[in-house]
Amino acid sequence: MNTGSDEPGEVVVASDGAADETRADGVKDGQGLGSKAPEFIKARRALHLSWQVGVFVIGLAVVVAGIIMLPLPGPGWVVIFGGMAIWATEFVWAQLVLRWTKRKVTEAAQRALDPAVRRRNIVLTSIGLVIVIALVGVYVWKFGVVMPWKIKDQ
Repeated sequence: MNTGSDEPGEVVVASDGAADETRADGVKDGQGLGSKAPEFIKARRALHLSWQVGVFVIGLAVVVAGIIMLPLPGPGWVVIFGGMAIWATEFVWAQLVLRWTKRKVTEAAQRALDPAVRRRNIVLTSIGLVIVIALVGVYVWKFGVVMPWKIKDQ
């Protein structure tokens, strides 16, 4: 059910007066939140705690690998979000962070597709290219093309 409102915290009221836990944006409260561990693991406290520790350690290793890949070759951000997705299988805070991230990425993609923003980006890129070409031209005119090694000595 959709009330037509954009407010994310509103609760939809069913026709019989019972409150459904569906928010106005179509997401059910509690949908996807909480542990995704199998029921036999959740039934035993010690086993569930060790499961959560294992998920945390594996997610931490993946996130650290992604952070290491940021300055090095590799898909750093993709790996970091993969580690967050691993954490989101067990921890509500990670699920909320992933929801927020997905929402922000979707908003940014919609803004990037706006024709006015695209024109502005094309104009700024063109101006930047003209400036770089002018600077390279001035450098070559002033100093010439100098190789960093001496070809005559080889």
